[in-house]
Amino acid sequence: MNTARSLTAPSLSVHPAHVRAATGLRKTLHRIPDLAQHETATAEAIVHFIGDFNPDEVITGLGGTGVAAVYLGLTPGPTVMIRCELDALPIEEVNDFAHRSTRARISHKCGHDGHMAMVAGLAPGLKQQPPARGRVVLLFQPAEEIGAGAAAVLRDSRFRSIAPDYVFALHNLPGYALHQIAVRVGTFTMASAGMTATLEGRTSHASEPEHGVSPARALESLLHDLPNLVGGSQLQGFSLVTLTHLALGERSFGISPGRAELLATLRAEHDADLQQLSQRATELVTKTASAQGLRADVQWSDQFAATVNHADAVHEILQAARQLGLPTQQLSDPIRWSEDFGLFTQTTRGAMFGLGAGIEQPALHSPDYDFPDALIPTGMALFGQIIRQVLGDGNN
Repeated sequence: MNTARSLTAPSLSVHPAHVRAATGLRKTLHRIPDLAQHETATAEAIVHFIGDFNPDEVITGLGGTGVAAVYLGLTPGPTVMIRCELDALPIEEVNDFAHRSTRARISHKCGHDGHMAMVAGLAPGLKQQPPARGRVVLLFQPAEEIGAGAAAVLRDSRFRSIAPDYVFALHNLPGYALHQIAVRVGTFTMASAGMTATLEGRTSHASEPEHGVSPARALESLLHDLPNLVGGSQLQGFSLVTLTHLALGERSFGISPGRAELLATLRAEHDADLQQLSQRATELVTKTASAQGLRADVQWSDQFAATVNHADAVHEILQAARQLGLPTQQLSDPIRWSEDFGLFTQTTRGAMFGLGAGIEQPALHSPDYDFPDALIPTGMALFGQIIRQVLGDGNN
């Protein structure tokens, strides 16, 4: 964690009216959060806001509920896509401010409301001052939190008509100084996958456990062995296995258990490492269960590719930050959490960067988190500068 003090708000050439509009949108979005694959109200709010700034094309229902707004430059050229996320989290809001969530047990605790506000906030400027060439696509992607949205967007046949030459995204980073830009070439966020391992034996009376087949001993072994899969391996980068849930038998004093369930999240710096780690975990569960006379089933979900930043895209981010006087930090290690933006960077020159949300800011996914509105002009200015660098200024 960066321990520097919060930085003074930079002086950015972003129209105050555009910032006010984006900030108002952020609060509106915070009040009406939607879970992944159900972002209908959120998408409608985006379409309504963008519609006031006359995009050349609006695509709705992209990959489910996604929205893409297209702004053409004055002459043909490359396509720059700026991407953000529509979905919220199944977390109860504990804050009591005026813009608190109106949806029970759903709230924006990852800052996607702020990310959307920054990207939508580019629309007024693009209407007034289109790029010199090419086009800009503002992409509002569904279902990032479950790792399904980017894949759905890329599968949508309409995506081919807006396929970018460059793609950029940001994520706010609590624990980093406000307005600080954090980026790196190569892996920025890690690949990950959720494993559900089920062990099936046979129940018996608790007084006669010898007549059943209990998964207790196998579960005990897996609790020790699964996290140790990363030790002494031939994996090329950082990896981690985190046990997240386990259940054994029924809540009863009279039944010796016959079933157990274990959930774990596997993470790796590289996609190939995650594939190898997942294979090892499957083999370990199967072998451990067989040795105890149990049946095993392993299922995978919430699968994320690593976000691998292209050097050219990172160069544009750093150049834009310097032009705006924003402090930068080139990270030595990847961010440990995952983001399905990595599917875009597999085929396109692109990069994700972090935007410091403040040293004392509650962590992502905390019930008291709220996106800092002070970051909205910073994100708008940085994305706007990247667009001008790649596509030119239509007024020049």
